[in-house]
Amino acid sequence: MHLKEFFKKYIEGTPEKAIVADRKIFLCCLTKAVMKGVGIDHSAKNVFVTSRCIKHLFDKKPAEEFLFIINHLHEVVKYPDKIYKNKTGKRGAFCLIKKIGNEEYLCSIEIVKTLPAVFGKAVFGVSEYGAEKEREEIQISTAFRMRDKDYIKNYTILWSWEDGAPHRSALDTPVKGSTNAPQ
Repeated sequence: MHLKEFFKKYIEGTPEKAIVADRKIFLCCLTKAVMKGVGIDHSAKNVFVTSRCIKHLFDKKPAEEFLFIINHLHEVVKYPDKIYKNKTGKRGAFCLIKKIGNEEYLCSIEIVKTLPAVFGKAVFGVSEYGAEKEREEIQISTAFRMRDKDYIKNYTILWSWEDGAPHRSALDTPVKGSTNAPQ
């Protein structure tokens, strides 16, 4: 299912701020270069979008911007030009920036712990097939067109597509689970 179909099925036609079904859809995989650049474990390379996230974007963004985002979100996530560490207190660990046309788009991603899908009866976190282990996955927190070019100016850059390596400022900034942080 494409993101547009996901939107039509679960979000379109819902009243503003309405509660929507708790669903998620696979968006794309992070590239090895991006995972290495920000220190994300290869087991958590899949990126998902939740119905709550799409509903938030639908309610808050102008129609033109919303439609552009759902058509190009995978480009921002899979092939960002730059990655920044998100500020403390903001949702999401990383801000991925991609210039498309004349505009820059920001997508914030977070690493969340989830239980894998189980087939069969589950009681208190244990299915009939045994104990369930949490796994990490990447989810989209938000996305938007950056109207203010100074918005990201005080953020710490972690990675740039130009050189495909962690930015020098990231070498002093430990990130949870990062393999690039000093030991």
